[in-house]
Amino acid sequence: MQLPELSIRRPVFATVLSLLIVLVGVVSFNRLVIREYPKIDNPTVTVETRYVGASSAVVESQVSKVLEDSLSGVEGLDVITSISRQEQSQITVKFLLTRDPDAAAADVRDKVSRVRQRLPLGIDEPVIAKVEADAFPVIWLSFSSDTMDTLQLTDLANRIAKPMMQTAPGVADVRIFGERKYAMRVWLDTDRLAAYRLTTKTLRMRYASPMWRCQRAGSRAVCANSTSRLPPIYASLRSSATL
Repeated sequence: MQLPELSIRRPVFATVLSLLIVLVGVVSFNRLVIREYPKIDNPTVTVETRYVGASSAVVESQVSKVLEDSLSGVEGLDVITSISRQEQSQITVKFLLTRDPDAAAADVRDKVSRVRQRLPLGIDEPVIAKVEADAFPVIWLSFSSDTMDTLQLTDLANRIAKPMMQTAPGVADVRIFGERKYAMRVWLDTDRLAAYRLTTKTLRMRYASPMWRCQRAGSRAVCANSTSRLPPIYASLRSSATL
């Protein structure tokens, strides 16, 4: 039995079928997304590095150039662009459509880790993130309190708020702007440095080492080296600083 014969013999069924087709068409028309171009997510990975106190020329020569030379050999690379600003380097790596985004990000992390030792010591750890073609910030949150200062709010945002938002479904990246961190000011005794034949650069490297432990005591902090592997000349150093 063909459809015209079925429609003649059962007009009610044919009417209901026609109304159902019209209803589906109306619903689809109202929910149809109109796009100028097809939705294609190009595999794109960004590498952002912060170098406090460095000019744009220094960032370009010592950070961006080193990372670009290493990333140029990544498999499936299409286009690589970099922007060097004061204290910040941003490198965007675009891959071919056939490249898997997760595998591309893993390759970029491997390339960056290989040249990490060639980067300046004062830079922050490079941040590697996958960026979609239409990925833009969709929400901004501000924190304020009548009982907590800016330092405490920054600690709250880093320890509690940021991890919770990073694990939320659909969240690609979470950044904190306007944060305040604890700082330490150290006054050096030049006579004792000369007696121990030390320089400010050597002492700075020792303070940056994870072997140093600092403990806050009121408005001051006492820092000491907690390891016994260093020579006594370093283990005997004690320093106090105002927070």
